[in-house]
Amino acid sequence: MLWLFKSRQRKAVFAVMKEAKRRGVSIDELNNVLTPEEFAALLPPEKPKFKGRIPDVTRWGLPADGEVSAKEYWTDGEILAVQESTARGEWEGAAALLASTRGNWARRDQVTGALGEAAAKDDEWLRAWRKARPGDPGAVLVNAASLVDVAWEVRSSLQAKHVTQEQFAAFFQVLEQAEEAVHEAAGLAPEDPTPWVTALTIAMGRQYENDEYRKVWAELVARDPWHRGAHSRALQYWCQKWFGSNELMWEFAETAAAESPKLAPLLLVAAHEAEFQDVPAWRSPRVSGALDGILALLDGEDYPEKRGDRAYLAKALVENGRFDEAVEQFRHLGTRADGGVWSYSGDPRSEFLATRYAACAGAARP
Repeated sequence: MLWLFKSRQRKAVFAVMKEAKRRGVSIDELNNVLTPEEFAALLPPEKPKFKGRIPDVTRWGLPADGEVSAKEYWTDGEILAVQESTARGEWEGAAALLASTRGNWARRDQVTGALGEAAAKDDEWLRAWRKARPGDPGAVLVNAASLVDVAWEVRSSLQAKHVTQEQFAAFFQVLEQAEEAVHEAAGLAPEDPTPWVTALTIAMGRQYENDEYRKVWAELVARDPWHRGAHSRALQYWCQKWFGSNELMWEFAETAAAESPKLAPLLLVAAHEAEFQDVPAWRSPRVSGALDGILALLDGEDYPEKRGDRAYLAKALVENGRFDEAVEQFRHLGTRADGGVWSYSGDPRSEFLATRYAACAGAARP
């Protein structure tokens, strides 16, 4: 009866049968223990979600499909250099790079995140830094960021129903340690908004009520009212899937965009969140009316979120029928399908390719 299934379904059935045999269990037993993520890993990759004749994107000067990857990686030379040095157990380069970011809060947030990520994997160099320079606000800040990464590693990215009570207990315990480290870092550098950016992530993990979250937010904006990284985190908090609603999400995004042009891309993120809940948003006036300003922003100076914003803009331009401009954004994106806008489907590469096909199919012929 397998002939009744579509090709991808047949392959999925065979994959499950093969996995059950490998584990020495029945298919029913396997279904009882297999998490959604493990099941998804068994499925063959979906073909790009594009209806119509697939265009040869290389005619528009875009990389071939085979070169596109959803893998995330750093390209920043300074960050790559300190990641290599910390992997050797050396902390001096990391300390110097972080110290150089004081006053450039967007850059400081980016470097803190990269160093926290490295320390979460191996903190030998961070412990050496803290021993050599007790009370160094940079070291304390990186420690807080690394604890957040460790907490989420302990919890895992699985849905809550697949996370054990022991994992949750450890998750909240490590977040408490991270919160203590954040407050220590904030006390050592009162003018620095970066500890409060990390505090926003902790507040989300610890499931702060709205009023509690607003108190953390007030500390952040008192130091940097238009901090982009902080606004991106806060927008997620105010989404319906977390601790807000569609109304609160849009209110936050529109208020931010009105206060600073560099925060206008938040409108695209909000639109994507709404569309993911089957609420039409891409062609709404608040989104379509912001596109020209966002195009101008991306033509300007670099900033940490620029590539991610460009991916959201490419999607928005396609949805609004501005195909030639979308193709130009894909030229800038090159082979990288690691933007957040592509990841929601569970197959970011296919989502990237499908949207790129649509852009080229609608654009003027080269």
